[in-house]
Amino acid sequence: MHAITITEPGGPEVLRWTEVPDPEPGPGEVLIDVVASAVNRADIMQRQGFYPPPPGASEYPGLECSGRIVALGAGVEGWSAGDEVCALLAGGGYAEKVAVPAGQVLPVPEGVSLAEAAGLPEVYCTVWANVFAVGRLAPGDTFLVHGGAGGIGTAAIQLASAYGARVFTTASAAKHNRCLALGAERAIDYRTEDFVEVLDEVGGADVILDNMGAKYLERNVSALATNGRLLVIGMQGGVKGEVNLSALMSKRASITATSLRARPAEEKAEIVADVKAHVWPLLEFGKIRPVIDRAVALPDAAEAHRAADSGDVIGKVLLVR
Repeated sequence: MHAITITEPGGPEVLRWTEVPDPEPGPGEVLIDVVASAVNRADIMQRQGFYPPPPGASEYPGLECSGRIVALGAGVEGWSAGDEVCALLAGGGYAEKVAVPAGQVLPVPEGVSLAEAAGLPEVYCTVWANVFAVGRLAPGDTFLVHGGAGGIGTAAIQLASAYGARVFTTASAAKHNRCLALGAERAIDYRTEDFVEVLDEVGGADVILDNMGAKYLERNVSALATNGRLLVIGMQGGVKGEVNLSALMSKRASITATSLRARPAEEKAEIVADVKAHVWPLLEFGKIRPVIDRAVALPDAAEAHRAADSGDVIGKVLLVR
C-alpha cells in the first residue's frame, strides 16, 4: 500500500507519499480500506518532531479515518467485511489501509457521508472525554472553549450547546459569525478583548477547554467560576506556566491535563462507546454536524498541512483518496 511518511522533522514538505508494507489485523483488530482521514494538531506536531507516536502505534500520521472494513482479526465480533465505518486511531490514518482495535471503530452516522465521517472520531472523542466525562458539563453551565473555529472548537461549541450549556469561545473576529452559528452565545476576539473580563460579567466559566497551555494558564484560572474545572488538552502557547494556588483554592477549582492518543485501548473503547451512545444520535438527528473546511487528496497531505498551518481554516481539513 501507500502511506504518508515523514522523512525528517520539519515543514509540510517532509510529508511524502511512499510505498510501504500492508498492515495485517491482529487479534481483536479490523483492517480498514481508508476512504478519508483528517488533519489534527497532533499530526502537525508529529511532523515537526514534537509528538512521536506511542509505543506500538503506526509511525504514519493520522489519528482518525473512515472507510470500509476489509478483514477481521481473530476474535472480532459485531463487524463484517464491507461495513462502512470511521475509527479513532493512535496513528496510521494517512494511508490506504490501517489496522485498528475493534473497540475504536464506529458506524458512519446516518446523514453523514463516508468521507465526512473521517473528521468525527478524534474531535468528538476528545470533547466527550474531557468536557463531559472529566469536566462534568451540565445544562445551564457556562462553558469556554479556546480556538472555537478549529476542529476541536467547532465540535465543542456544537456539543456543549446541544446539551444546554452557555457557550463562550475565543476566535479571530473574522470567524465569529461561524462560531455563533454553531451555537456560541458570545465569541471573543482574542486579539482585542480579554476573555477574563467577558467571563467575569457572567460569573465565570464552570468548564474551560484549553489548547494553549502555559500562555493562558493564569488567565484561565482567573476566568473560572467557583468549583470551576480547567481542562488542558494542548500546549500551543508553551509547556511551562505559573499557577496562583491561592486563587485556585479560593475557587475550589481544579486543573486537569489530558491526552487521548496514548491511552490504553480499553480506555479508548470506553470513550468510543460513550460517544456512540451520546453523540452519534445528535449527528443522526441533525442537532450537530461535521464542519469541513476543505478536502485535499491524500497524496497531497503537504498541501493540507499548509492550509492547517495558515490558521485560515474553519473546522476540519479532510484527506481523501
